[in-house]
Amino acid sequence: MTTRESQITRIVRWMMLVGLGMSAFPSNWLAADEVPWIVVSKGTPSFELNPGGRRFVPWGFNYDHDAAGRLLEDYWEEHWADVESDFREMKALGANVARIHLQVEKFLSGPEQPNEKGLTQLAKLVALAEREKLYLDLTGLGCYHKNDVPEWYDKLNEKERWTTQATFWRAVAKQCANSPAIFCYDLMNEPVVPGGRRKEGEWLGPPFAGKHFVQFITLDQKERPRPEIAKAWIHELVTAIREVDRRHLVTVGLVDWSLDRPGLTSGFVPTKVAEDLDFLCIHLYPENGKLDEQLATLKGFADVGKPVVIEETFPLKCSPPQMIEFLNRSRDHASGWISFYWGKPVEELRKSSSIGDAILAQWLEQFQKQGLVMLSPP
Repeated sequence: MTTRESQITRIVRWMMLVGLGMSAFPSNWLAADEVPWIVVSKGTPSFELNPGGRRFVPWGFNYDHDAAGRLLEDYWEEHWADVESDFREMKALGANVARIHLQVEKFLSGPEQPNEKGLTQLAKLVALAEREKLYLDLTGLGCYHKNDVPEWYDKLNEKERWTTQATFWRAVAKQCANSPAIFCYDLMNEPVVPGGRRKEGEWLGPPFAGKHFVQFITLDQKERPRPEIAKAWIHELVTAIREVDRRHLVTVGLVDWSLDRPGLTSGFVPTKVAEDLDFLCIHLYPENGKLDEQLATLKGFADVGKPVVIEETFPLKCSPPQMIEFLNRSRDHASGWISFYWGKPVEELRKSSSIGDAILAQWLEQFQKQGLVMLSPP
C-alpha cells in the first residue's frame, strides 16, 4: 500500500467510526507531495485546484498576531519554531489557508526601497507553507501598530503613497510569484475612501484592541466619486503586481458596510470596484438576531458574480450555535471562510483559567468539526 493510500484508508476509517459518509470527505484534501495552484472556476463563482480541476474551498485562520498581541513580524525571526508549530496546529485544526498580515515598515525601507530582510523572511514563510500544504492569503500594507509606521510614509501625499504602495506589492509579488502555496494577494485590510477631507497624516482609522485595522487610501475626496477613487487605487496596485506575477489571484479585504446603501459606506462599492479583482472578500461577524440582515449583505457582495470569501468571521457578537447557523446558511453565497488563530493550541487553552481562553478553545473545536461540513459539496 502506498503512503497516499494508507492516509486515505485511515481517514475513511475515522469517518466511518464517527458516523460520517464519503460525502464528508474534503474535496480539497491533498496528497503528501501535492501543492496545486488555485484558480477561479470557469462558469461558477468558486475555486478549483490546477491541475486537476478539483473544487477548493478556502477554510482557515487569520494568523495576524500571537496571544500576547505581537504581530507576526515581531517574532518570526527570533521565535521561528513557534511559527512552525502554529502552522502545524492550524493544519491539524482542519485549515487549508492562513491569512498573513504584512506590515509596511517591515517590507519598505523607503518610498521606493524594498526591505530585503523582510522579503527573505517572507520567502522562508512561503517555504513553510509549501511544506505544510497551507495556502497563504497575503494581506499587505498593514499599519496596525501606529507607533511602528515610518514617519516618511505618513508624510507622503496621495500620489506618492499610492506609488510607494505599488512598490510594496511589486516586491512582495516578485518574491512569491513562483510558489503555488500563495492563495491570493489581498491589497489591504479594510481600506476606506473618506467622504470629504481628513487632516494631514491621518491615514488610519480608530484603533480596535490597540491595533489600527482600518486605513484610508486618500485624505481628500475633492470632487471625485468615492468608488472611482477606490477603483483607481485598486487598478494601480493590481497593475504593479501583474508586472511581475500574472498568475496569483488578487483581492481586497472589505468591511461589510461597503455596499451602496444609505448611511455608512466605505466607498469600495463591490459592483463598482470589482473589475480588476479575481474575487471579493467581506469581513462579517454575525450578531444575535441579525443573521437575515447580514446574509442579505453577503448576498449583495455575491451579486457581483465573482467568488466571495468571508475573510474574517468569529463568534464575537453571537452565540456559538448562531455562528454555526450563520456558516451553514452563508454557503448559498460564500465560497470560503477564514476565522482566527492566535498561537495557543487547544490543549493549552483548555488548561487556562481564563473565560476568554475557554471560549476560544470551544470555538476552535467547533471550527474543526464544522470544516467537514463546509468542505463537502453543498
